[in-house]
Amino acid sequence: MQELDQIGEKVRRKFEAKNAARDAALAASRELIRHCALSIRATHRAEYGEATQLLGRAREIAAQMKGHVAAYPDLYFTGYCQDALKEVAEAHIVYALITASEFPDPDTLGVDYAAYLNGLGEAAGELRRYSLDIIRHDNSERVELVLKNMEDIYSLLVTMDFPDALTGGLRRTTDMVRGVLERTRGDLTVAARQEKLEKTLREFEERIKG
Repeated sequence: MQELDQIGEKVRRKFEAKNAARDAALAASRELIRHCALSIRATHRAEYGEATQLLGRAREIAAQMKGHVAAYPDLYFTGYCQDALKEVAEAHIVYALITASEFPDPDTLGVDYAAYLNGLGEAAGELRRYSLDIIRHDNSERVELVLKNMEDIYSLLVTMDFPDALTGGLRRTTDMVRGVLERTRGDLTVAARQEKLEKTLREFEERIKG
């Protein structure tokens, strides 16, 4: 049947184009996640120049990824695209909080709000890692500032009481942040007690020597 053959050919061309777009976007999403992970690692190592370069490259890749699926909104909102954009938000937020630089806006980053909020929550997990590094270097004042940032993140996320279909599973992320926050508070309390004990012991030793 000629008409059916024509329809089949038309559909096949559409699917081939869409599949090519999907493959390109998927490859870009993997590259994007890799650059964001490297940027976060560089930020933790205080290699801020390297982190900045990686963030710039990540933004370029994100634009390319979105370009691949611009004609296919259903592909744009798939897990791999949104997860990659979540990583973009997380990497930029981690950099901003650790370096005390300008806080990134989702519209400026070109990240959808659900992905941004989930990235914000993931950034709190990275702040816990950062806080543990600070505690090891006996910088309790800096830890208190990091803890305040984590509390601010949780305070915002907990107000976003909307269905997971809209927020991309934000409730699960918020629960994770609450657990991370509680553990970090406990770490800070233990560190403060240890610091106080060490100070008391030093004073005692000085009195004995005196």
